[in-house]
Amino acid sequence: MVLILVRGLPGSGKSTLAQKMFGFYKHLEADMYFNMDGEYKFDPSQLGRAHGWCKEQTRKYLSMNRDVIVTNTFTQAWELADYLKIAADFGITAQVIEMQSQYQNIHGVPAEAIARMTARWHDEATLRRARHHRPRPVRARAAGAGLPRSVRR
Repeated sequence: MVLILVRGLPGSGKSTLAQKMFGFYKHLEADMYFNMDGEYKFDPSQLGRAHGWCKEQTRKYLSMNRDVIVTNTFTQAWELADYLKIAADFGITAQVIEMQSQYQNIHGVPAEAIARMTARWHDEATLRRARHHRPRPVRARAAGAGLPRSVRR
C-alpha cells in the first residue's frame, strides 16, 4: 500500500502526473469535491469541507488496501500533516513529490492567488524541519522525471 502526495502551484502538472504515471492508483484532490454533474463549480466557502472530504477519501481507500495519490497545492508543511498522520496510522511512509513546472492552469486560479501561494511556499528544507515524519520530497520537472524507484512500476 502506497500514499503519494503531490504538491505544487496551480498549473504545475500535479493532476497530469497522477493521471499519466499513476493511473492505477486512486487519484484524489480537494478540487474533486467541486465537480458536480461533470461541471467544476468552485466555492471558496466550501474549501475546508473539500479538504476534509479528500482526507476522508484517502483514509477510505487506504483501508481498502488501495494505493492512493493525492494532488493538492500543499504550500505549507501543516497542510501535509494530516496526510502524514493518515500514512502513519496505516504503518506506511508517504512519498512527497514536488512539481516545479508551469503549464496551463485548468481551474482558472487568478494570478494574484498564485502569487500569494508562491509567497507562502515552504521549500523542501522547511518541510523537513517542520514535520515529525520526514518523507524525502522528490523534485519532478516533467511527468515522471526523478520519481523514486519505490513508486516506479
